Amino acid sequence: MNKTSKIYVAGHKGMVGSAIWRNLKAKGYTNLIGRSLEELNLLNQSDVQQFFEREKPEYVFLAAAKVGGIVANNTYRAQFIYENLQIQNNVIHQAYVHGVKKLLFLGSTCIYPKECPQPMKEEYLLTSPLEYTNEPYAIAKIAGVKMCESYNLQYGTNFISVMPTNLYGPNDNFDLEKSHVLPALIRKVHLGKCLENNDWQAIRKDLDKRPIEGVDGSGSDKEILDILKKYGIVRYKSKAKGQKSESDLGLSDLQPSTVSVDIWGSGKPMREFLWSEEMADACVFVMENIDFEDLIINERTGKKMKEIKNTHINIGTGKEISIAGLANLVKKVVGFKGQFVFNTSKPDGTMRKLTDVTKLHHFGWHHKIEIDEGVKKLFNWFINN
Repeated sequence: MNKTSKIYVAGHKGMVGSAIWRNLKAKGYTNLIGRSLEELNLLNQSDVQQFFEREKPEYVFLAAAKVGGIVANNTYRAQFIYENLQIQNNVIHQAYVHGVKKLLFLGSTCIYPKECPQPMKEEYLLTSPLEYTNEPYAIAKIAGVKMCESYNLQYGTNFISVMPTNLYGPNDNFDLEKSHVLPALIRKVHLGKCLENNDWQAIRKDLDKRPIEGVDGSGSDKEILDILKKYGIVRYKSKAKGQKSESDLGLSDLQPSTVSVDIWGSGKPMREFLWSEEMADACVFVMENIDFEDLIINERTGKKMKEIKNTHINIGTGKEISIAGLANLVKKVVGFKGQFVFNTSKPDGTMRKLTDVTKLHHFGWHHKIEIDEGVKKLFNWFINN
């Protein structure tokens, strides 16, 4: 790419796409194009075709996707597989038809098997069954990886797939129904701290910014306490003979209390997290420095693969933390003094998901922001936005 190349960032308003957009701008790229959902429906084949005919982008970052946490993935299974397949099929095919020089497709490490050996190497793709809760999303992303590979092999395109680990950062989704674990933890623990401090002005401000199931800051005391309780944020009045939930009481003259925050699962699963702006830097690095031809060489023999597959690149830190450890890190950063309740009736998901980033390191890119610094940065962004 050169600084005036016409670059289309699909999904430029989301956490991933906006981070890529900012990175490109910071590096001096001047000819970026993006379209909001209202301006371009990527589910519509005809609309996407007309967009490519009109704009003729030279490079494409395919960061648009329907995403969510374990609850959303398991609840909206049909939408996750249908919408992601539609977006990928439309954009990747039109990139081929209109001669795009290079496309970068962003997948997810959930493409790897549920019982995948750790850390997860690119070669472990499709070696055993997927995690059930996000299987539709994973299948869609695997299809995107194979579509890029197949178009490269049949049509000579230069389409590259990258698999970022769990991402977090500016413009993250803090919707408690649909968000990933880290932004959900930050918001729940923040609201828990507000309950501890009787800071109802801050709670109402939070709900005005991000209503929960239609409940905003204008809701009654009972409505607010009930919706917080539904999402596992509960205040208990201190009693000599135990604790009694106050979710059905008003807020006018509450006594000092203890707050608990519910966390899905046992807290034992290990997860890897990458700051989204570093993911964006890795993506731009790949686009600038790596071609498909670089990915079809067997690293052990130095010769071209006999069967060309698993050409995608993991993007991550190669480091992990337990959900319980993450929760306690968030607790420290936010200043919450209450307790966590690990709800073991809820699924844990895959117990470990650690990427092997040997291939990425081989090409010359390494992360810099560790999880403790990243949690502080995300909490500050959440409070200020």
